[in-house]
Amino acid sequence: DGLSSSCYGPAEAFQNLGAHTYLALFLAVATIVTVFIISACYSHIIEEFPSGGGGYLVASKLLSPQLGVVSGCALLVDYVLTITTSTAAAGNALFGLLGPAYQPWKLGAEFAVIGFLILLNLRGVKESVMMLVPIFLLFLATHALVISGAIAVNLTEAARVTQEITEQARADLAAPGFGFWGMLTVFLYAYSLGAGTYTGIEAVSNSMPVMREPRVETGKRTMRYMAFSLAFTAGGLVVAYLLMGMRPSGEKTMNQVLTESFVSEIGLDGLWTGHPFVLVTMISEGALLVVAAQAGFIDGPRVLATMARDSWVPHWFGNLSERLAAHNGVLLMGGSALVALGFTRGDVSTLLVMYSINVFVTFSLSMIGMCRHWWRVRGENPLWRRRLTLFGAGATLCVMILLVTVTEKFQVGGWRTLAVTGLCVGLCLLIRRYYARVNAKLRRLDEDLGRLPAPGPPNMAELDPSEPAAVILVGGYSGLGIHTLLNALRFAPGGFRNVVFISVGVVDSGTFKGVRAVDDLRKHTEESLGQYVDLARRHGLAATSFMAIGTDVVDELEHLCVAVKKRFPRAIFFAGQLVFQKDTWYQRLLHNETAYSLQRRLHWNNVPMVILPTRVLA
Repeated sequence: DGLSSSCYGPAEAFQNLGAHTYLALFLAVATIVTVFIISACYSHIIEEFPSGGGGYLVASKLLSPQLGVVSGCALLVDYVLTITTSTAAAGNALFGLLGPAYQPWKLGAEFAVIGFLILLNLRGVKESVMMLVPIFLLFLATHALVISGAIAVNLTEAARVTQEITEQARADLAAPGFGFWGMLTVFLYAYSLGAGTYTGIEAVSNSMPVMREPRVETGKRTMRYMAFSLAFTAGGLVVAYLLMGMRPSGEKTMNQVLTESFVSEIGLDGLWTGHPFVLVTMISEGALLVVAAQAGFIDGPRVLATMARDSWVPHWFGNLSERLAAHNGVLLMGGSALVALGFTRGDVSTLLVMYSINVFVTFSLSMIGMCRHWWRVRGENPLWRRRLTLFGAGATLCVMILLVTVTEKFQVGGWRTLAVTGLCVGLCLLIRRYYARVNAKLRRLDEDLGRLPAPGPPNMAELDPSEPAAVILVGGYSGLGIHTLLNALRFAPGGFRNVVFISVGVVDSGTFKGVRAVDDLRKHTEESLGQYVDLARRHGLAATSFMAIGTDVVDELEHLCVAVKKRFPRAIFFAGQLVFQKDTWYQRLLHNETAYSLQRRLHWNNVPMVILPTRVLA
């Protein structure tokens, strides 16, 4: 995902230099420095947030939940644009080989590619590293050869190029009405519009849950690989454009023009090796871009799941491993990408403006949040000055790029990104407000049942596995869980002498506050289960509990239920589900389907489960 951005970011930056291409050398240096600064910052973000979550989690915990939802919505829009931009750039790369006659087919082919990716992801396709390695290595080998070769064959011209750069710079400095500030404006304009180069860097921090243990070291190593490969490719391409005197050429991408010029420069133009090399280079570029589009389908639903646990989006998006929840996330990402592709007609320059703004909204909030974090711990960590300086530099860079991009491109597409992101933020605020109202009504149930009197001394007898058992799925200790327990006992009066409580502590931005948070979450979950067990025992029942800690509640509950069923063969499982007096479309949309998702899974494991209603006044 990170390396694929070199297929469009450097070209966009170079083209926006206009006639001032001598600035490309400074642009290449700035690009390389920026890649390393942002990558270094995100390596330290990985240390502080090893369970993933990316910019949404960083902004939520280090700034405020409101800024967190802004970052989360920016990420969601960006993952939609990841799919769209990567697909459109792949279309440019591949159709540039076919010539102008085939251009009318390009947009239709891009729609077909996104549709194909939607179908693949609905089937639950998983990326295989071994299948992707040849594409990655082919891209790296061909582009390294083009970049190194283009620079090498022009080394003899280094003195002449240096002289030309110096003369052009002096001429612009002396030009009336242009001068130093004019040069700086052109440079910052091109630099900010090349921001698409850095768009894949955050993908590592968002994907921490899939990293191999030791997770933090694996994530940091991945970030180093991304930084070096992206810095070499992006910076090298800008220098190669300058040395080879590249200019946009019709329907061909800058990378295709560069490859063809390089082949011609070394005398292979027209030979049997020249044209095939161009084909292989551009096909590897197109293939890598299509693979990079998968990031939107993989990380988009993951961000939705994290935001769902904080009640910013419908709760059923939180069941990341449940097929129906993943199904809806894939449809949302893919459907939105199709709309964006149709709206922009697949124009990569327009998409990059929209793309870059939200990327740097998230980057800026993350950097500012980490600055605040290191200032807070300045008396605890001896590295605070070094880290604060690093994140200060990162924040300055990101905010500058964001401001220049919004200012320069507001009228030609930037407003669309701000409008769509603002609409998403407003919708999330409304959803959160609705959940807050429902929680206020549930607190009445807590008040009614939370102080349920305990009639006698606790029954400390051991559970008999041969006897029927009621297994109650609960969250924190509340009236809702007690209501489910009482309903389960009414379900079969006198039928249960054993009661087992099951709960999962979910690691999310609402509970995650650093590397020590898992122990705190485990302690809280154990205390809640202990209250349930004590309540059941004081009502004369033999009771026990089981728990797990994880990021996916349905997945963890399934494993626990199957294990409990083996231990208590005659167990029946019970879960509560809210039922409203007035059924509306938005209630069906917004309320959690965890119970139904789990029920579907358990039925395939021959585990009986009953969903009991809890009535809530509308």
